[in-house]
Amino acid sequence: MSDRRALLQHAPVMTYEQMLEKVRYEGAYPTRERAEEAVRLVLSGLGRQLTGEERVELAASLPLQAARILTEQIPDIQPLTGWAFVKDLATRSGMTLATTRWDTGSVLAAVAALAGPELLTRILRQLPTGYALLFGRAELTQAA
Repeated sequence: MSDRRALLQHAPVMTYEQMLEKVRYEGAYPTRERAEEAVRLVLSGLGRQLTGEERVELAASLPLQAARILTEQIPDIQPLTGWAFVKDLATRSGMTLATTRWDTGSVLAAVAALAGPELLTRILRQLPTGYALLFGRAELTQAA
C-alpha cells in the first residue's frame, strides 16, 4: 500500500487538534503553536526513517494532517540511531539537544498511543537502536 493510499483510507482515532492538545499537555508546552512546532519537527524526522508497511500503517493511524507531515518526507537511505535522530532534529531546528530530546519524547509518546502496541513493536524492530526510549518503552534486545 502506498503512502498516498494510506492517506485516502485513513480513519484516525483523534483529530489533529486533539493530538496537538495531547502533546501540549504531556510536553507541558505553553502554547498550542509550540506543541505544533514539535509535532512537525518530530514527524518529519520520523518520516525520513520509516519505510514499508509500518510507515503506511502508522500514517493510517494518525490524524490526516499528521499523516501528511510524516509521508511528505522521503526516507533516508541510511537510517539513524535514536541518538543520531535527536541530534539531526536539533541541527535542523537550531534547538538544544535537551529541548529536542524533550520534544521527541513528547511527540513520540502521542504517536505510540495512536499506533498501538503491536504496530509500535514492529516499528521498533525496523528502526536502529535507541528509538524505544524515545517512544517511552524499554529498549528491545536480542537474547544471546
